[in-house]
Amino acid sequence: MNLNRVMVTPEAEAMLRKLQQIHGDLMFHQSGGCCDGSSPMCYPRQEFKVGQQDVYLGSIADTPFYISGPQYEYWKHTRLLIDLVKGRGSGFSVESPEGYRFLTRSEVFSDEEWRALEAQGEPLRGPQM
Repeated sequence: MNLNRVMVTPEAEAMLRKLQQIHGDLMFHQSGGCCDGSSPMCYPRQEFKVGQQDVYLGSIADTPFYISGPQYEYWKHTRLLIDLVKGRGSGFSVESPEGYRFLTRSEVFSDEEWRALEAQGEPLRGPQM
């Protein structure tokens, strides 16, 4: 049973590996803003300050993934899948100059997966890097 809260497509993972060679260690933050603010943003790890209410969902391709606390409450019943599509977002995410942007897709956990996640407890909040 896959209990990962966040996963990555092969295309997005390949882009992450390329970006790691350029920028070093990276991290993701999924906020709850509108428009591009709701896109997953990828930053050099030391250039984004994780807040105490941000929720650590796990790592993809050696890259920690956080979501804002309020956004987590909306999406906690779903597994996030980070994908890559052509086009440029208007944020400061490091993939933008490459002509691509990361995109969050989601799927609802099955009842069995949700019971197993509940037994594990809530994910950690605040800095985990």
